[in-house]
Amino acid sequence: MLFIQSAALQVYEGFACRRPGQLRSSRNRDRSFDYDLAVRITDMNWMQVEEYLLRDDRCILPLGCTEQHAYLSLATDTILATKLAGDVAEGLNISVFPALTFGITPHFMAYPGTVSASYATYTALLSELLGSLYETGFRRILIINGHGGNSPAQQLLPGWTARSPGARVKWHDWWIAPQTWAAVQEVHPVASHASWMENFPWTRLMGVEMPENAKAAINWSELKGRSPQDIRLQLGDGNFGGPYQVEGRHMARIWQTAVQQTRRLLESAWE
Repeated sequence: MLFIQSAALQVYEGFACRRPGQLRSSRNRDRSFDYDLAVRITDMNWMQVEEYLLRDDRCILPLGCTEQHAYLSLATDTILATKLAGDVAEGLNISVFPALTFGITPHFMAYPGTVSASYATYTALLSELLGSLYETGFRRILIINGHGGNSPAQQLLPGWTARSPGARVKWHDWWIAPQTWAAVQEVHPVASHASWMENFPWTRLMGVEMPENAKAAINWSELKGRSPQDIRLQLGDGNFGGPYQVEGRHMARIWQTAVQQTRRLLESAWE
């Protein structure tokens, strides 16, 4: 049987073979610093960052979370934010910092492996992280957020930028950005936490099979005021509803849309 794949799908499937933001080549690892290859801060030393800042003051800070995602990785939100940051930055040669891997997720504390911070703790930490970036020379910071529970923390940004002359910060909840969310809705109307829309090759776990049947959608507004134990009782596996997995071609298009929309944020004006 002959399968003809689109270029987008081929690239999408190739992503599963690379770490988030992995460099395309290591040919210059033993030679002089190459800006075309440098993306992740983990692949740079401080002297290279100092040199980078002579030409660009932009960087990306991914925000994730460690929480239940049904049959997917507990680090799904971190994986997606980190990978998106890497995929976007590779084409623009913009530095990507390691993700903040913990977030605000008190509702899922009845699921083992979930780690949550309070709003006060989280915003205090995020403010200090931004301050560190600013102090060392970064002025334009794109925050790619992968977890809805972190979103209220963006309220600190107006005050922080007012105290930081010349600083500009963009907050990006990537999965509900207009074009990306439209691409999701074209595939299936029920798409939410731990469902098919977060099921990419890089968030799946080896040897874990997905249920074949779709799950009825839950009304989160009726649950979020309950105790973690009650929420687990009502949610069961943790999926908020919808299919557990869809065809790879759909996910490829969604991811490509997310990358393109996020890249535009870096290339557009910084107000």
